[in-house]
Amino acid sequence: MQRLSPQQAVRNLYGTDTRIISQYPVSGGDCNEAFCLSLSDGQKLFMKKNSLNNVSFFEAECDGLAAMAETGTISVPEILASGIDEKAGFSFLLMPYLDGSVKKKDYWEKFALQLSQMHKVDTENYVSGGNFGFEKDNFIGAGEQINTPRESWITFFRDCRLIPQFRKAQDWFDDAGRKSVIRLLDHLDQYLEEPEYPSLLHGDLWGGNYMIGPDGYAWLIDPAVYVGYREADLAMTELFGGFSASFYQAYREYADISPDYDDRRDLYNLYHMLNHLNLFGGGYYRSVTGILKRYQR
Repeated sequence: MQRLSPQQAVRNLYGTDTRIISQYPVSGGDCNEAFCLSLSDGQKLFMKKNSLNNVSFFEAECDGLAAMAETGTISVPEILASGIDEKAGFSFLLMPYLDGSVKKKDYWEKFALQLSQMHKVDTENYVSGGNFGFEKDNFIGAGEQINTPRESWITFFRDCRLIPQFRKAQDWFDDAGRKSVIRLLDHLDQYLEEPEYPSLLHGDLWGGNYMIGPDGYAWLIDPAVYVGYREADLAMTELFGGFSASFYQAYREYADISPDYDDRRDLYNLYHMLNHLNLFGGGYYRSVTGILKRYQR
């Protein structure tokens, strides 16, 4: 990332006569501060801000947005500039400030179509040395997400999703709980299946990570991208709600979903519940143990 201030980045983008004249805080996720910047030429920009130590959050976000944009299937915000302001002591991203619009009548159907199209894009450019993973590790919220390539989806989900989270959460489990974890990991192939093709996933597709764009359709934000099984994205949409029934109906029309997907949904979301347990504490313990009990043979 360049070493420059937001003010310098604005001048580089729009000319030396343009400057930031004001800023005010807006919502922008759990991990970062977010601001709307007003420029002297009348434009508005969206700025995410974090510490210098957390610049890797923004590097990963740039990579994720670029990967999804490259598919040409669904809208994502454009990264205008990124930088490290060493004097002020923070890192930042600049993007257009997107004023929300009114949902188009076919909003959910179009969302499902575009997501299914992204899931069908060839993934060869996003991961090397395997069929599943990503070119770099990134983040799931504030938690590190391991993306080491694997040839098997089941192996990837075990080694790069569940095992790292269980290791972080090991103090939450007694001996019986640890045995349940080992039993699940040893028999994961009894619950999961290999996909017919790998898919580029948003990776953290809950209701807070899409927005109504200026065109009236869904725009994806705050990705945790990797190449995996499209069912994992679909499962995440169901974890906290916020998606219309027409979205799911349309997605099933555009992409074949296995009849027994529902049997795997909670197992995909165990990854997210473990991450929440590790980040936010015991409020998620019961959800984790409930899913563990379901998948014991």
